[in-house]
Amino acid sequence: MVIGIIAAMEEELEPIFKFMKFENSLKKANMIFNSGIVFDNKIVAVIGGIGKVNSAVCAQILIDDFKVDNIINVGIAGGTGLKVMPGDVVVAENLVQHDMDTSAFGDEVGQVPRINTFDFPCDKELIKKASAACYGLENHSCFVGRIATGDQFINDTEKLRWINDKFGALACEMEGGSIAQVCYLNNVPFVVVRSISDNGNIGAHMDYEKFKPIAIENSTKILIAMLKEK
Repeated sequence: MVIGIIAAMEEELEPIFKFMKFENSLKKANMIFNSGIVFDNKIVAVIGGIGKVNSAVCAQILIDDFKVDNIINVGIAGGTGLKVMPGDVVVAENLVQHDMDTSAFGDEVGQVPRINTFDFPCDKELIKKASAACYGLENHSCFVGRIATGDQFINDTEKLRWINDKFGALACEMEGGSIAQVCYLNNVPFVVVRSISDNGNIGAHMDYEKFKPIAIENSTKILIAMLKEK
């Protein structure tokens, strides 16, 4: 089995590399795909870049060129759920794209046209693994639910509230939904895990530089725990 890992930040992969026996690195589409072994698992780890197009290209390369059997996507998100606080972790149950809008043709906002699902569901077994790993975190809560994705950095409170009200999303970010769509179209199991940096919906903020090491530590613990589990 080959596991694809897409991270939002280079720093999130560096701790994993300490456990990794490198086999090869390949540059494609301006991304570095690092292949190797971690805890007897064959993985391909890559920084996917920001936004839906970058992350979709990254996921498709992992599927086509590296024949990954599943994909784990980790990174940072803004909280939109009313109980989601900075430092918490959200494991996606499913993902939607909040900036997809063909409502002029009668579609519901968020519906990708001509696809037979409104949201893109994560793999149930990967959700269980990620959730179990999250519950090992100290001083932070773990939530399982919907994550909303769009090519927008949202700092408007009203827009955040709209995303929560419209989609029931616990968090919003800029990559997971497109990775989810690619995996859905290719029938590849996946899960998206996000560390929460702030929640403008409820006025909860954390200084980014203060949060960054917490996010990296959380992501690393989750990935290591998932890779260790057989």
